Amino acid sequence: MKKRFPAAAILPELESARSGTCMPASKTSRLSLIASLFLLAAFPAAAQEAAPQTIEAKTEGRGLEVTQPKGVVELFTSQGCASCPPADAALKHLIDDGSIVALSYHVDYWNYLGWADTLASKENTARQYAYAKMFGRNGVYTPQAVLNGRDQVNGANLPGIKGRLIALSSADAGMKVPISAERKDDEIDITIGEGSGKANVVIVYFNRQKVVDVEKGENSGKKMSYWHAVRDIQTIGMWDGKSARFVLPASVLDQEKDSGCAILLQQMKDAETPGAIVGAATLMASQ
Repeated sequence: MKKRFPAAAILPELESARSGTCMPASKTSRLSLIASLFLLAAFPAAAQEAAPQTIEAKTEGRGLEVTQPKGVVELFTSQGCASCPPADAALKHLIDDGSIVALSYHVDYWNYLGWADTLASKENTARQYAYAKMFGRNGVYTPQAVLNGRDQVNGANLPGIKGRLIALSSADAGMKVPISAERKDDEIDITIGEGSGKANVVIVYFNRQKVVDVEKGENSGKKMSYWHAVRDIQTIGMWDGKSARFVLPASVLDQEKDSGCAILLQQMKDAETPGAIVGAATLMASQ
């Protein structure tokens, strides 16, 4: 299975059949082949799954609440991509592990293939393109996993994801700033610890689970389960390295059943380009 990029993208084919990613059906040029070899060197298969780290997480009937994650995985996926189901399953594994903040961003650029992704948004697609700019890429692909806002790998490569997260943590590129989020009556209380630099405080709202009957496109006839599908992204403030507290009305989370939110402390390359994520936590709705 070859991976496919949207028509507007000009990215090389990565890891070919082993990768299982979606790319355009256009011919691979010699330049693309050279770029492919470069990228394979940058993201070697040697990033194997390492021993799990002990992490604090609260398990409740409504889902896991991660308070001391070892990393953040942002999966860019689509219901219209035949290569994405293995990546969606990998994300569910990461969620169940309870040690990672794992989010699923459904993109809309595959809708022209015959099935409009019911969970996709232009905002999700824009976020992936912003990451592509940050990584110095000319386009995007699915399934792509962005790790800690610093690295990227095929979203279906679960051992690679875990290995890269551990490598990032070892290189002091992990979650360095503690974040806690808890419900207090009708409020959500977010506390961010001390650190260095400046960052945006980003709230990512997601649906815990959505089951979709895909009727057309590459996954036609399949009943798909999607976890932590992002439905809204909001920046609520800035953090300047000092301890800070933010309070939100609980209604912003409880307005949709079986949902949750992630709090991401994300540095910015410029006004529109995201950078490293240095802290994170999740909180689930009361329903």
